Amino acid sequence: MIKTVEWADEGVVMIDQRVLPARETYPVFKTSEEVARAIEDMVVRGAPAIGVAAAMGVALGAKHSTAGTVAEFLSDFDRVCERMGRTRPTAVNLFWGIERMRRVVTRASSEGASVEEMKGRLVEEARGIHREDIESNQRMGRFGGELIPDEATVLTHCNAGALATAGYGTALGVIRAAVEAGKRVSVLADETRPFLQGARLTAWELAKDGVPVTLITDNMAGYFLKSGQVDCVIVGADRIAANGDVANKIGTYMVAVAAHANSVPFYVAAPLSTVDFSVNCGDEIPIEQRAESEVSHFRGERVAPSGVGVANPAFDVTPHRYVSAIITDEGIAREPYDASLKALAGGK
Repeated sequence: MIKTVEWADEGVVMIDQRVLPARETYPVFKTSEEVARAIEDMVVRGAPAIGVAAAMGVALGAKHSTAGTVAEFLSDFDRVCERMGRTRPTAVNLFWGIERMRRVVTRASSEGASVEEMKGRLVEEARGIHREDIESNQRMGRFGGELIPDEATVLTHCNAGALATAGYGTALGVIRAAVEAGKRVSVLADETRPFLQGARLTAWELAKDGVPVTLITDNMAGYFLKSGQVDCVIVGADRIAANGDVANKIGTYMVAVAAHANSVPFYVAAPLSTVDFSVNCGDEIPIEQRAESEVSHFRGERVAPSGVGVANPAFDVTPHRYVSAIITDEGIAREPYDASLKALAGGK
């Protein structure tokens, strides 16, 4: 299994996704600030992986605190959490991971735990979140794999594989589970401009696994959907509203509309931790705006005329009416999503 992010004695180890597939490197990030910058700079990306990395970054910041009293430690801890929370605004798993760490400290403080005890509990929580994410993805794969027909061609957008999680993957986890069940599956992978997660990451993962994959440009998806060459679409999510609206990598909305127009099932695979029940609909989801250079330049070289304006929203929102089903680690949700998602989450 690809090791996207891991805890080590010297810091947080992550595969550097910016340089894949040309190089496979695993730098160590030794401070919470380095982890925060790694999240911002997309060394690590994908909502579940961001949540795991953020939790580990918080644990690392707590570990390095020199506070002599609990009060001083709590002040240091709050600063680390606030810094981590400023890294990527759209991915709700980031805030979920930070909140898990906050609950550990709140509970430990109420029990009169020492600073060292709190540090130890935070490290264990971060490791637990990592382990739970892999288990969650494997459950999701088993649920979703049943939706994939034998000899299916599946269209994906962006990367929702092991690289976007602690391991196994969400959308690609569903594909992996179908293959493990003996089904013959091939994949059409959108390249996913401007960061090319589909070309660089999804194609790399599937090729390593021996799953047949064909890379296409983003503006080819409609052609393949209309020509009947796609049996279903599977994507991940960075945040899902309570009503089932889905925020995912920019370009997902266009794929969903084209799939709907051609009667092709459009599935979303994400853990329940990606559902933000405090957000009623997709209009309330903040959309991250990234650097102009990601669009105007490629590998550091300008590909657009100087002085041309650039817009670079990192995500778009697909209305729930275009979503055939949401595959979670607790089961499959269908319309009406405000009821089915809530039921899967235990009615919260």
